[in-house]
Amino acid sequence: MITVTRENNMALMSRYPDNYFELAIVDPPYGILNKTKRGGDHKFNMEEYSQWDVKPNDEYFNELFRVSKNQIIWGGNYFSQIWLRSEYNKGFIIWDKNQPESLNNFSMAEMAWSSLDKPSKIFRYSVRKNRNKIHPTQKPIELYEWLLKMYAKKGDKILDTHLGSGTIAIACYNAGLSLTACEISESYFLKSLEKISESIPENLVQKNLEDAYSILFPNQIHSENEKHDEYKEQIYQLMLFNESKAKFNLTKVKPKEIKSVKAV
Repeated sequence: MITVTRENNMALMSRYPDNYFELAIVDPPYGILNKTKRGGDHKFNMEEYSQWDVKPNDEYFNELFRVSKNQIIWGGNYFSQIWLRSEYNKGFIIWDKNQPESLNNFSMAEMAWSSLDKPSKIFRYSVRKNRNKIHPTQKPIELYEWLLKMYAKKGDKILDTHLGSGTIAIACYNAGLSLTACEISESYFLKSLEKISESIPENLVQKNLEDAYSILFPNQIHSENEKHDEYKEQIYQLMLFNESKAKFNLTKVKPKEIKSVKAV
């Protein structure tokens, strides 16, 4: 069961009790990108992403550690909030991109901090295979599949607070694991939905208007909360996107209909 929502990650995490998720795999912004960065064959207009490229604050990490039992945090070497928590310093995970030195605008490897008490691991996967990128910090599906195989087990609930390209959703679906994820950018959220729809059969994708701020996959368990009104304007604006309505067959929801929505 997989849930992807367009909302602020602090709002999402606030709905869950302590240690609800067995594992959080997150890729928060590091605050190091700019409008001229280029990675391999992929060139992005970074103006849209740069408005979100701000390091998360202490409050974010406090909530992340509260709702999840273990964490894998990409770019963990950039966040002093983690290093100051000495009790959490366990190990690192390295993604070796097998990237030619000529492509020197980005690092040849990426590092993830892990709370799991396991030896450091290296995953080698060529950045050149990570094509058709829709997000400047997109991670390949194969990387997430490897992480889930190494660090997750059957029945685990996975959390991602920065959905980005949506590749983690595809990996979780392939692994048969539950995922709860959110993305704050409308544009990237819609792009991630498109990418997800390319890998998951259309008949397995449900748009549940009873829980209107969520795009739900089969068998999703609804959250027990009464905060729907807080998100109703976000919901309505998202529904108004003509392109998304045509692509995902979303029905326009009027504000008065959203007011009657209740969690189950």
